[in-house]
Order: sequence, then C-alpha cells, then structure tokens
Amino acid sequence: MKIAIVVPGGVDRSGEVKVVPALLALLERLSARHEVHVFALRQEVQPGQWRLCGAQVHNIGGRSSTLGQLRAVLALLREHRRGRFDVVQSIWAGGAGLVAVMAARLLGRPCAVHVAGGELVALGDIGYGGRLTWRGRLREAWVLHGADALTAASAPVLAQLAALGHTGQRLPLGVDLARWPPMAPRQRVRGEPLRVVQLASINRVKDPGCLLRALSVVPQVQADFIGEDTLNGEMQALAAQLGVSERVRFHGFMTQRAAQPLVARAHLCVVASRHEAGPLAALEAAVLGVPCIGTAVGHLAEWAPGAALVVAPGDVAGLARLLVQLDGDEPLRLRLAEAAQRRALAEDADFTHDRFAQLHAELAGW
Repeated sequence: MKIAIVVPGGVDRSGEVKVVPALLALLERLSARHEVHVFALRQEVQPGQWRLCGAQVHNIGGRSSTLGQLRAVLALLREHRRGRFDVVQSIWAGGAGLVAVMAARLLGRPCAVHVAGGELVALGDIGYGGRLTWRGRLREAWVLHGADALTAASAPVLAQLAALGHTGQRLPLGVDLARWPPMAPRQRVRGEPLRVVQLASINRVKDPGCLLRALSVVPQVQADFIGEDTLNGEMQALAAQLGVSERVRFHGFMTQRAAQPLVARAHLCVVASRHEAGPLAALEAAVLGVPCIGTAVGHLAEWAPGAALVVAPGDVAGLARLLVQLDGDEPLRLRLAEAAQRRALAEDADFTHDRFAQLHAELAGW
C-alpha cells in the first residue's frame, strides 16, 4: 500500500528535536510494510526532502500558509503520478486536514483525518483553537465533512466532534515502548519531598502558571518543568514572584532520552492544560510508573477517578488540594500509578499502528 500522510510538522530530519514521538513511532511501523510519504507543511522554511523512520518526507516550506497548502496539494498530486496512493491520512485537522481532503478529492482516493490538537476549540482569552475565527470554523467544517473517516485520541475530542454533528473513532497515539521502557511504580521514600514534573512546552494552553500558583500554597513540593519556553521567561518571573523559585527548575527543551530520568524520578506528572487531545506526556509518565493528576482534559478525563485525579481547567485551589492529597496518601498514589500504567501499556505504539493499519485497509478496500 502507498500512503500519503499530511502533517504541519513534527518530522524534523534530526529525529530528536521538533518531532512528535508518537508520530515517528507510527511512521516507523507503517513504513515497515508500506510505502509512506509524509508531506510536512512547515517543518523547515526551505523546501526539501529527507528520509525519516523509513518514510520519505516532503517538506513544503515557505512562509505563506495558503500558498504552502496549495504547494502541498500539488506535491501530493505529483507523487501520485509517480505511483498511485491508496489512501491519504492527515494527522491534525486544520491546514493539514485541508490539504489531505483537497488532494484526496482531486485524486478520487479515500481520506482519513486525525484530530490531534485544538482544532475544534476556541479559547479566546489565550488566542488558542481552530474555531476562533469564521475562516477557521469554515475550514474545520469543510475538513470534517470531506473526510471519509475521523479519528481522535480521546473521548473528550470525540465529544467535540459529536457536538459538531460528526462521528469519530477513538484512536490514541501510544508510547513507543522500545524508547520508553516500562518501569514498575516505585514506593516513595519516607520523608522524601513530593516531586512533580510537567512535561510540556511553556505556553498558554499548557497553563504552567496554574501549577506554579498551586505550588505556592503547598509547601515543600518540588517541580521540574521540561519543555521549550515560548513565553520568554514569564513563568520564571512568576515563580520568583510567588516565592517558589527554589523549589522549581525550568529545564527547557530536552530530548526524550534526556528527559526520561527526570520523569522517572518524579512522584507525579501534572497536566494543567486548558485543552489536550491526549496528551502523550501522561502516557509516557504512566509507562515509567508515574501517575498523573491535573485538569479534566484528554486521557486524564477518561482515566479519572480510577487512574488519575482531575479538577476543572484553571482550578488552582483544586490542583493544590490534589497535591496535598497525594502527598499524604502513598497507597492511593501507587494505585493510580498501577492503573494508569495498565492503560498506557494496553494502548502503546503497536496498538496505534494496528488501528491505523486496519483503518487504512478498510478505506482502501484491501
């Protein structure tokens, strides 16, 4: 089978930075049996091609999103002339979904769209979401209507699809266990300060300020923030203002290999996001035996209360109460860890691949 996969990015030629680990795991597995071509809209400014995880990456490049989408459609059509595509897959809706649906319609091929982020939300106070503008709402409506199959990682996103009149399949993006070897949940040493980790970029939608404010009212809890800082030191300044700087470390971007020891030594992974389709970070932590608490988004909303504890997005006081609760209840923390790990291991990268492979075979009539 020849498969076209359209993505905004996440497929840097380094395989280490500016990548989406779950996407690379999927490419590696699909490419073992099929010819896979990835059309990246804006991985690099300059157009280019490279091999990654067995797939051929076609970087469209350019600075104009509209022209880039048109060039992506044309690039996909040219590759189809070299050898017929059987199915077109978009990871994310938005611009990538638009390209995938347009190209599929021109080629008369089936198209699947995986909603992987905030394409269906509109958080106006932080300028986030695919439905913030009328153009965005029109684009998403067209993409969702034009796709032959819609998938999403978690039940909350499927509910968003349903609210817009569409039916989707749950298809989580799982952890590559070869790169994140499972570890048994570990007993916390008596007297050891509670260590938490937030594995996410420092940006508005991940809401690191919510965790910092919760830390300010829960003494002695220590925190590691792992992820690229897109807010130019704003969160570091907030930590100083709140008086928690001595208990908080901002590590910036780290590769998966470098981040794993920090995640593994944590007692809790905290997801404070305003919105998530997953997140993969919660699954990675769970595989390492670290349970998650945080806001009722994505997988955390699915897992609560048996495998995660959640509060409403932005609920600083509620998040602080969860920290206090888990700080004082080690048996509960371990039960959450064991339950979360079972779920993450059951829906790993191999599971993800098998589900995508089944979907593609059904769409292509194989």
